[in-house]
Amino acid sequence: MTSQRTRERLVRRLAEQGIQDERVLDVMRRTPRHLFLDEAMAHRAYEDTALPIGFQQTLSQPYIVARMTELLLEQGLRSRVLEIGTGSGYQTAVLAQLVDEVWSVERIKPLLDKARARLRQLKLRNVRFSHADGGLGWEEAAPFDGILSTAAPESIPEDLLLQLAPGGCLVIPVGASLQNLQVITRTSEGYETRLVEAVRFVPLRSGTVK
Repeated sequence: MTSQRTRERLVRRLAEQGIQDERVLDVMRRTPRHLFLDEAMAHRAYEDTALPIGFQQTLSQPYIVARMTELLLEQGLRSRVLEIGTGSGYQTAVLAQLVDEVWSVERIKPLLDKARARLRQLKLRNVRFSHADGGLGWEEAAPFDGILSTAAPESIPEDLLLQLAPGGCLVIPVGASLQNLQVITRTSEGYETRLVEAVRFVPLRSGTVK
């Protein structure tokens, strides 16, 4: 289940589902998703489904990872990207191969430690990690020309909007029981919001877990 042929099948499914950015598809093809799961779940790594990673968190469905990454890059390459919710580190690894710098925030320390080790194993060295409350962003490193959240707040945190550079975009699921994936772009006049599609993500929680 970890063979290149299995990954190719996944990439074909993503293309059939509407993922068009060849850069994103190529990175999804190269990235070993099975490394981001515990051994007992690794055989399911290339199914197009979300999978548990502990602490009531999930490894996002490959389609969603590809879709959010494609939305982040649709106006051009991004230099500095903030990721809210490192989780397993899979989305982090995908971003790290497509942008100059990734700044990733995770509130659950054991998940962060595992993700850091996995990215080190893959020799992805353009990622910085912080054990912190993701809803607060990473103010000292702002501004960012892209922000991507892998957890859903009920409403968009003001701190994240303020940390967007002019022309930057925030890709984020928003809502409680009903969630929509949104793209918010910072313009010279304020913020423009676009609703993309219905999604289901774990909620964005405050505080940290050691």
